[in-house]
Amino acid sequence: MQIKKMNMDGEGLNRFFGPLESRIMDILWSSDGRSIKEVQSILNQENPISINTVMTIMNRLLDKGHLAKVMTGSGRARAARFSPILSKEQFLSEQTKQVSQGLIHEYGSLVVSHMIDALDEVDADVIEKLERKLNDLKSRKKQ
Repeated sequence: MQIKKMNMDGEGLNRFFGPLESRIMDILWSSDGRSIKEVQSILNQENPISINTVMTIMNRLLDKGHLAKVMTGSGRARAARFSPILSKEQFLSEQTKQVSQGLIHEYGSLVVSHMIDALDEVDADVIEKLERKLNDLKSRKKQ
């Protein structure tokens, strides 16, 4: 699933989702699935929020392909439970890969140059991983 718009001013999940969408996704990522009422109850502890607002946002996340919906129970006890399609780690990996590939495709060496400059701010493990990847790419190019 591809995010259509990215908020460059946002941080963390708020780059990919609106603030309420981010909070709902975090709640659902920390559980095995929840009903709209359960999510609303958790959000209500932080700030009062209408169940209709939560329902609208969760249904939009469902329509966008971020959530799955499973019906449980029967009759009056019938309820919908929502859970994320991807784990948080899978989602972030997929989105950052798409953003990186898109930037490299569109801006090439300029983006790579900026990424190299940004290495001053990362820990040694990231640099070691990059070195291994570069050595692997060099080996494959020689073959």
